[in-house]
Amino acid sequence: MTVPPESPLLFPDLPLFAPSPAPGPLAPETLNALARDAVRTFWQTRDQARQRQQAGASPDQGERAGVTAGKNMDGFTALVSALVHAHGPAGCVIPTQRAQLALPGALRPTKLWDLLVLRHGRLVAAIEFKSHVGPSFGNNFNNRAEEAIGSALDLRLACRDGLLGAGAAPFVGWLMLVEEAPGSTRPLREASPHFALAPDIAGSSYLERYEHLCRRLMDEGLYTATALLASSRETGPDGAFRALSPATSLEAFASALAAHLEAQKT
Repeated sequence: MTVPPESPLLFPDLPLFAPSPAPGPLAPETLNALARDAVRTFWQTRDQARQRQQAGASPDQGERAGVTAGKNMDGFTALVSALVHAHGPAGCVIPTQRAQLALPGALRPTKLWDLLVLRHGRLVAAIEFKSHVGPSFGNNFNNRAEEAIGSALDLRLACRDGLLGAGAAPFVGWLMLVEEAPGSTRPLREASPHFALAPDIAGSSYLERYEHLCRRLMDEGLYTATALLASSRETGPDGAFRALSPATSLEAFASALAAHLEAQKT
């Protein structure tokens, strides 16, 4: 059943603070409910923003209107907040104001992250939530990849240089929701006149390239965990999505974050 457009998020108050004592591990069915709610929120918020801006004759028209509304991924903030609430130690704070989401970088002055978890002046986690909806997948894929790589590298260097406190070892996460559509699932051919493409990339679709990117971001130590969700605009408003692989599933992402939070208790 489709959730009405104005249906509230689960646990709307969680982004503020993780109280003590924590209520225990987040049940799989609760995680699934939060994930479906987040996917519903993504598609509904996106469509509502596009409809409002088109009705108001805004210059920010069409597909771009849904992207620039800025609230599309709020459901995933609620999901991560629930994980912090369930697994984090006492004193974990999740800033809710945009100005409080900036971290210093080694290669640039600051970077605004989508979600931070702080505890007693230490950085516990930094997470990015991104989405990619068609019809344009080509250049936008490259932009998303370059941003993900650059943000993580800058944060890792900032940790090494002591800009985030002595011994900082935060959870660094990247969650991507991609529209499952002909443009994202069609095998592609790329021109590379001098050298062959990487075997995992040659002949792959954009969705498969995102999965490859997510795995390599973890393998190379840039991100602690990544997640890739594929969702179509036909079934996404009902909360439907799928994973591309176990390693890049939402369950694996949540498990890694929960383990990191539990480790902060020792």
